[in-house]
Amino acid sequence: MTKQADMIVHAAHTLFANEVMSHSGHANLSARLDDERMLLTIDGQVRNLTSERVATVALDGTVLEGELDPTNAEIIAMHTEIYKLRPAVGGIIHTHSPNLLAFAMANVVLPCRYEALLRWGQAVDVPVAPWAPRGSAKSVSAIIDQVKAHPDTNAVILGNHGVLVFASDPLATAQLLTVLEEAAEAELAAVSLGGASSLPETALEAIRESMARVR
Repeated sequence: MTKQADMIVHAAHTLFANEVMSHSGHANLSARLDDERMLLTIDGQVRNLTSERVATVALDGTVLEGELDPTNAEIIAMHTEIYKLRPAVGGIIHTHSPNLLAFAMANVVLPCRYEALLRWGQAVDVPVAPWAPRGSAKSVSAIIDQVKAHPDTNAVILGNHGVLVFASDPLATAQLLTVLEEAAEAELAAVSLGGASSLPETALEAIRESMARVR
């Protein structure tokens, strides 16, 4: 098992342990191997994931090792295009996490109002990519358009579908996804209290200074 495959497995287990998965448990996870290859889960069933259910795929979309289920073969480009666009990204996760899915169903941006988002790398609102058929060129283009338009985002809500999250490695991505799901849940709950309040404009800099003092 490579280090990256081990991290994918650990990340999948973390998502279930943190209870941020949908009832179906559907997800796909990937990890960058180098500038030309990635690892990708072979299908969408990642509950009790093992390293044997991870394939090696070139960033041009060619499957180099392993065999992908058709449901995951069609979403290769959703992962490869992010890796091409963002050289610092080392892990990508797509889920239908319930509270984030509510924002996806409503096609509503997730505001950055939860402090933990600032600490875990999502210091801007999470944009929404409009719906298009899963895995289609139109769908991938819609996602990439949002990533280009929002260079500081590390997540995109997929309209009427779910969420795509990316970070330095699969474990960091799983943690960010957990915080995003917490934020979505809190935003929905805050509606009954009159709605969530925005953070002050100085919040990000204050948190950076605080984190720097303890490192």
